[in-house]
Amino acid sequence: MSKVPWKTTIAGAAILAATVYAYAQLSPGANGPMGTHEQMMQGGMMGSMAQMRDQMMQGQGGNMRQMHEQMTQGQSGMHGGMHGQQFGAAGVPTMPGQDAFGAIQEVVQMLESDPATDWSKVNIAALREHLIDMNEVTLHAATAERMLNNGIEITVTGEGGTLAAIKRMVPAHVRELANIGWNAKAEELPNGVKLTVTASETQPLAKLKALGFVGIMVEGGHHQPHHLMMAKGEFPMH
Repeated sequence: MSKVPWKTTIAGAAILAATVYAYAQLSPGANGPMGTHEQMMQGGMMGSMAQMRDQMMQGQGGNMRQMHEQMTQGQSGMHGGMHGQQFGAAGVPTMPGQDAFGAIQEVVQMLESDPATDWSKVNIAALREHLIDMNEVTLHAATAERMLNNGIEITVTGEGGTLAAIKRMVPAHVRELANIGWNAKAEELPNGVKLTVTASETQPLAKLKALGFVGIMVEGGHHQPHHLMMAKGEFPMH
């Protein structure tokens, strides 16, 4: 059994204690997910330190390089364990990588799991075209808002595919807004659509101003069911 001089033992313990103390001072705090993460990492370091102290006291400690490697390996294992939990159970990514791709993938999986699906009517291409329209209107349409005494007027304009998407989506959405109690109307323009929404008890002016164009466009829970109906060939595109 090898012997470790008592001076080496004290020096090694002092170095490890100083390292852990400095790490604790640099940690952002114990509150929130990051705080928990840091606490667990510190716990791993403290456990490694205690283990190495016991080994030194029993005359089984190695040199300082070995002790440093043990502490580093303990911290690395704890860090890897924490982050490994973020992945799927099979160790493969769970995100599809692109929003429209993921939306279509979800619908296809629902159709495949439904024994009543009539594949002769399914039209995934129509759903893809609608998602392209949504992308054009959401990201590429230009909007100009004008506050009214009792509402908001929004001029939505674009060119090419964006213009066509605006003229398909905005008037259709006005019909859906009416179904859920909104006071809205659409007026077609040469280069877009003028959307006018007036306030009510349920939709006050302050809310309309805060929502703006895209906030108003996402109102209602009809988008997802419509996507499934489009894919089934049961609902016309808009």
